[in-house]
Amino acid sequence: MAKRKKILFLGETYRADAITWMNGLKEFGDFEIVTWELKTPNHSFFNRSFRILEYCTGLFQIKKLIKLQQPDMVIAERTTSYGFLAALSGVKPVAIAQQGRTDLWPEKSFLLPLKKIIQNYAFEKADLIHAWGPVMTVSMRVANVDMKKVLVLPKGIDLKQFKNTKNTSSEKLRAIVTRSLMPEYRHDVILKAFWILKQRGIDFELTIVGDGKLLPQLRELATKMNIENKVNFTGQIPNTKIPELLQQANFYISMPITEGVSASLFEAMASNCYPIVTDIPGNQSWIKHRENGQLIPIDDTEMLANELLWAFENKDYQIAAVLKNRKFVEDNANYITNMKIIATKYHELINTLKNN
Repeated sequence: MAKRKKILFLGETYRADAITWMNGLKEFGDFEIVTWELKTPNHSFFNRSFRILEYCTGLFQIKKLIKLQQPDMVIAERTTSYGFLAALSGVKPVAIAQQGRTDLWPEKSFLLPLKKIIQNYAFEKADLIHAWGPVMTVSMRVANVDMKKVLVLPKGIDLKQFKNTKNTSSEKLRAIVTRSLMPEYRHDVILKAFWILKQRGIDFELTIVGDGKLLPQLRELATKMNIENKVNFTGQIPNTKIPELLQQANFYISMPITEGVSASLFEAMASNCYPIVTDIPGNQSWIKHRENGQLIPIDDTEMLANELLWAFENKDYQIAAVLKNRKFVEDNANYITNMKIIATKYHELINTLKNN
């Protein structure tokens, strides 16, 4: 019996994207997964200092793990951090994944010149580069990446979990937000838009899923606008609860200022939630305005309220759009189909390098 191939994963194993990636490789590639990640949280300046120190000693730890585990391949998320360590690891093949529209973020960081050097090295040494969507290839071309090494394909979502069984013609506007409560996701803009709808006499329920440092401020804002009885802050919940919450909603809202490829958007599109998202490149790849969703300029509270109301009042359009979105996800973001392609590609890389 052939020995199972072993992959070393460098990245944050608690993240939903990472879990999807690793589980897909186990299920459809019969890979054994070994992991390594930074242990220091990234929540404060004090912690970040220790995290940088841990990162600088990370390669030594990784090489010890490699000697012990003898992986056949190394994969890593983020080209400017774990991806760089993967490129230095000495293991071949190496697959790295860009996580956002660009990993050179924040764009005004004083570390940007160093990050560019690190990223270019990772791009050069990688045997395969993941772009989870077309928007990611733009910055790769700017960085003169060899595009023959790039696989443009989302990991996809589990369509058995995210179903389209509900009735979209609800008399009440039921909206859901599933992004973490961080400043870049602009939950305050969403709350203010629903305050406008309240002034217009529109009945609604808004569910804000998850946790984050802005939770106390957002609760306070909802109370100040007198909509707290219409807004449900769930706090941190298991990912397994999200399909059920999506089934209870008829609108999905996401207002980030930057976006790569959002699994949250695919989950909503698969679950008959009509998407209203920011008009930025990461969303423009999947949503066309008033064709299968709506695109809102960053921080435009008034337009968000108006477009929500327009979609809610145009039920036939809304129903047609969510059916179109379900078909799109089935064809382009099916976890089973896409992870089989990725797992097969990894086996091919391992076998090619072994035979050379």
